[in-house]
Parts: sequence; structure tokens; C-alpha cells
Amino acid sequence: MKFVAFERNLQGTGASRRLRNAGKTPGIVYGAGKAPLNIELDHNALFHAMRKEQFHSSILDMELNGEVQKVLLRDYQVHPFKRLVLHVDFQRVDATTRIRKKVPLHFVNEAESQAVKIDKCLINHVVT
Repeated sequence: MKFVAFERNLQGTGASRRLRNAGKTPGIVYGAGKAPLNIELDHNALFHAMRKEQFHSSILDMELNGEVQKVLLRDYQVHPFKRLVLHVDFQRVDATTRIRKKVPLHFVNEAESQAVKIDKCLINHVVT
């Protein structure tokens, strides 16, 4: 997936609050031996992208200042009761570094299995 981010210069609670009131979400990009960089993203685009499982479990292409960087979504904060993303953290991905990431598994055609239909068996997923 590809998304667009913009560099931000102002930091702090007040600056982040003004960003959120303007329909933006503050964030940070770190890792890969480079200095951390404060970013801002469009809230609506981010909110709809976060509804997709692919956004949470794959390497993303982030366009920042005209260049594309490979990043992973590491953390995000949401408001307790409003549908609002408060902050996001991304980690840059280096092609030579090993990373760990949880990936969701989906098992297809479980309900259509003959063992489940006829013998009323249960399917048990053992993951190690």
C-alpha cells in the first residue's frame, strides 16, 4: 500500500492539537540508521487505510518529500470513544536488516470440509 505523508516542524501538545483540529494526524518515522522525523498525515485517508488488514501487516510505501520509503506500522493511538486516530509510529525498513512481524493467518473452506459437515468434527489450529 502507498500513502502520502508530509514533514512537520512544530512539536508539542498544542501543535498536535492544532493538527488534529485541522483534520491531520501527527506521527513519527524512525529506524534504519536515520534520525527520527516528525510527520503529519491526512486523518481521513489514514483512518480508512487502517481499516484494512494489509496496512497493519505488510511493508508500506510512504511518499515523503517526493521520495518513497519502505516503512512498517509499529504503533498507533486512538481516542477512547471518538473515531479518531491520535498518533502513529512508523519504522523504516532496511533491506539488509532482519525484522519480526506478526502476520494474520486465514484458513479457508473450514465450514465446507466433509469432516466438519458429516462427522461434526472440530478444526483445531496449532501454531508454533
